[in-house]
Amino acid sequence: MSEMWQTAITEIEPNSVRVRGYDIAELMGRVSFGQAVFLILRGDLPDEATGKLMEAIIVSSIDHGATPPSVMAARTLASTGATLSASVGAGIMSINAHHGGAITNCAKQLGAISDRASHEHCSLEDAAAKQLADWKKVGTRMSGFGHRIHSADPRTARLFELAREAGAFGDHCRTAEATEAVFKAGGKSLPINVDGAIGAVLADLGFEPEVMNGLFMIARVPGLIAHVREEQTRMKPMREVVPGGHLYDGPGKRSLPT
Repeated sequence: MSEMWQTAITEIEPNSVRVRGYDIAELMGRVSFGQAVFLILRGDLPDEATGKLMEAIIVSSIDHGATPPSVMAARTLASTGATLSASVGAGIMSINAHHGGAITNCAKQLGAISDRASHEHCSLEDAAAKQLADWKKVGTRMSGFGHRIHSADPRTARLFELAREAGAFGDHCRTAEATEAVFKAGGKSLPINVDGAIGAVLADLGFEPEVMNGLFMIARVPGLIAHVREEQTRMKPMREVVPGGHLYDGPGKRSLPT
């Protein structure tokens, strides 16, 4: 007889599904997707404000146009006639250390700066300046700051606003702001980008860095599905997918109803 292995995530019995101890039928319609994601990853059900913050993180990364590596991989595979699952899978497999990984990397680096401030009894700004100088000497770059397109990432301020509302604006978020101030004082315009903001917020919520890339994957799946279906329905098979060779022809600027 094979040895039993254990799981603490979901219990399945006849006519019963319990996620982290909660009846899934009771969760349905009563908790948000953000709360459910937090629950299954962390084991506890968060309050509504934290669930709202989690959903904002997911929405912030749902898509970023046709040029990211995950989209290029998904659309290229879709152009060969591959299935939806295979094409989306190719996109997910493209999310690694240098695509989406800045979230995990930034969280770890912010933690190192915060720890230094604590150990050396100095301000976060001083600790950031010292740590950045040390990393520069060994060729290590700070993740989560600056952006190839945005000079001021429009998603960062909103995430930090929601983090404050949820009581989750903690040491990592403050360290991110201190690091941004150090860059600015040194003459570099490297504002916190969405990856840095997500890494800081998730760290302050208590997520381990190793799972943070997974949140990016959860967020990006709907966008990848949309890109794959567009490739399958609008484009010719086996075409050359050129990163900069596309033209947006979707809806114009729209606003939510007030």
